[in-house]
Amino acid sequence: MKSVLVVFALLASSATLAAQATPAYLDPSKPIEQRISDLIGRMTIEEKASQLNHLNTGIPRLNVPMWGGWNQTLHGVWSKQPTTLFPAAIAMGATWDPDLVHTITGAMSDEARALYNARADGPRSKHGLVYRSPVINISRDPRWGRIQEVFSEDPFLTGRMAVAYVKGLQGDDINHLKVAATVKHFAVNNVETGRQHLSAEVDERNLMEYWLPHWKAAITEAHAQSVMSSYNAINGTPDAINHLLLTDTLRKQWGFDGFVTDDLGAVALLSGSRTGSNETGQRATEDPVEATALAIKAGNDSDDTEFQTNIPLAVQRGLLSTADVDEALTRVLRVGFRLGAFDPAANSPYNKISMDVVRSPEHLALALKTAEESITLLSNRSSFLPLKRDAIHSIAVIGPAGDTDYETGNYYGTPARKVGPLAGLRDLLGSAVKVDYEKGAGFTEALDPAAIARAADLARKSDVAILFLGTNLHVEAEGRDRRDLNLPGAQEQLLEAVYAANPKTVLVLMNAGPLAVTWAQDHLPAILDAWYPGEAGGTAVARALFGDDNPGGHLPYTVYASLDGVPPQNEYDVSKGYTYLYFKGVPLYPFGHGLSYTHFDYSDLKLSTATTTPTGEVQVSFDLKNVGERAGADVAQFYTHQQRSAVVQPIKSLRAFQRVTLQPGEMKHIEFKLPISQLAYFDVHSRSLLVEPGSFDLLIGASSDDIRLRAHLQVAKK
Repeated sequence: MKSVLVVFALLASSATLAAQATPAYLDPSKPIEQRISDLIGRMTIEEKASQLNHLNTGIPRLNVPMWGGWNQTLHGVWSKQPTTLFPAAIAMGATWDPDLVHTITGAMSDEARALYNARADGPRSKHGLVYRSPVINISRDPRWGRIQEVFSEDPFLTGRMAVAYVKGLQGDDINHLKVAATVKHFAVNNVETGRQHLSAEVDERNLMEYWLPHWKAAITEAHAQSVMSSYNAINGTPDAINHLLLTDTLRKQWGFDGFVTDDLGAVALLSGSRTGSNETGQRATEDPVEATALAIKAGNDSDDTEFQTNIPLAVQRGLLSTADVDEALTRVLRVGFRLGAFDPAANSPYNKISMDVVRSPEHLALALKTAEESITLLSNRSSFLPLKRDAIHSIAVIGPAGDTDYETGNYYGTPARKVGPLAGLRDLLGSAVKVDYEKGAGFTEALDPAAIARAADLARKSDVAILFLGTNLHVEAEGRDRRDLNLPGAQEQLLEAVYAANPKTVLVLMNAGPLAVTWAQDHLPAILDAWYPGEAGGTAVARALFGDDNPGGHLPYTVYASLDGVPPQNEYDVSKGYTYLYFKGVPLYPFGHGLSYTHFDYSDLKLSTATTTPTGEVQVSFDLKNVGERAGADVAQFYTHQQRSAVVQPIKSLRAFQRVTLQPGEMKHIEFKLPISQLAYFDVHSRSLLVEPGSFDLLIGASSDDIRLRAHLQVAKK
């Protein structure tokens, strides 16, 4: 009996020693905060600083892996090997389909996890688990070069897309993340020219009503784990050291518990410590160590080599306390633990995702579906589209975007294939239709009369001409704003010459920001917008042109006829005339616009109540019916307008929307809920959101200008 007791004692002792040998930070059974504290307590100040370098390589002596290694997956995982290339973010915005965006980002995060599990090479190092997407800035100004990266000019639509994107990327469990999303660039980032040193002068009402609501949604609803501060300043304070933005708003008001990182090199630009750089930055100090301390104290937790080099020096000089560093490190490590980076691989189902998902048939089909949903029919005189196969024997494909040179945007991986419009049409139509190509003009190159003559000649000899015009990264991109809204280069001359040769000419735009194609709108029988459509763009366009798919995209921004009436880029008060909210001119195409090959009828609008209070809610319902002969999708849009107010109010504001696909003759009953708190404006005197009692128009339609149903709501005092 005694020997048995001895054995049990030895076993118990061994178990105790084993438990003691496993540090708390490597014990998945311990609470995350305890594990973080235990790990931080074992680190030197140099090791802490290294972990606040976004490209850290881990700490081998503590078994800390390289888990961050930030990457991009704006519309496909950026990698040294092929991944699925989806349409650009602005095309996703044109779908008006948050559920689809959620599915897309779920697919992208599967590919991201697979690459991490396989230890595949990313653009700078092995793949990590932090992805600097989505971009949720707003396309306030039509000249902005990064419109391709964002969803909309409207904060509500942007917010719905942002929530869907982040949830799809991160997964459903905040404590067991698939990857971590970084929403960027926080905040009021909307100009490329001089972006490293400009100050956006914006009043508090504009900030709270237009520039921040979608950020709040991404943080409070989707629980984005990381936020990137932008290069610019707001009212003189650089965002990288903006305590009001990064601590008071993000953390204290919205409860953000992830980490903040600055846009690449922003802290270095605060002091001009990057030698050989043409970027002047905000120059908040001449001392790079002080710049690091200012950023940490403001709530900026992660940077590049500046943090790793300067944090120990800042602590030595008393500019930072160890507690300051530990607080920033806690936020960064919290995301790492939620990602399971410190746990055994068997603990996470995401670690079982294999490379089989990368460019899987399902993902390739999803890329095509997204392109199809995004295509927006801008005009269609006399139902010129869809083209009829039995009436067409020859097609002239013309323009710089007509073959594989069409733009796919930035921040994505390289696909294994790219189907251009020429190949898409040939694949769809086969040998029965002769499809020939002439470029005619480049995106930005000067006029070549001979090239245009060849294109016009091909158009003249063909049954129909299809022009593929637009922009590329030499026209609009990060660091590059546009000066006007015109077709660049010689594309306008090409357009007019081809139409003169053959009036049966369709224009397909492949662009990011709005293009003022006023001449085309006045003359051509049909215009489609296909955006930057990803790797299957040509297939999607061909199917739309010939009616295999019915275009159902809607514009996520206003297309202005010109810059007349559009404020200058340094005007951040949108009430001066920006976007559908305040623009008083006549747009070429209004926000929310999108036609179809079928027709939809809106009827039977009902309100749950005609009178309510500022704390109430009203339910709006109506019927939507496809009264045409083709299946199709429409986007039912719900706007409000305040009839009278003591302050300037938007012309109308988007409050809800739903993309609905209907078969011929099919009807669907649509219901929208409107919390009256959504009608609030920011009162500068009380510095709070208030609902002003009075009369409101409730507007249901197919675009911001195509209102089909109206009702009135009275908001009484409490």
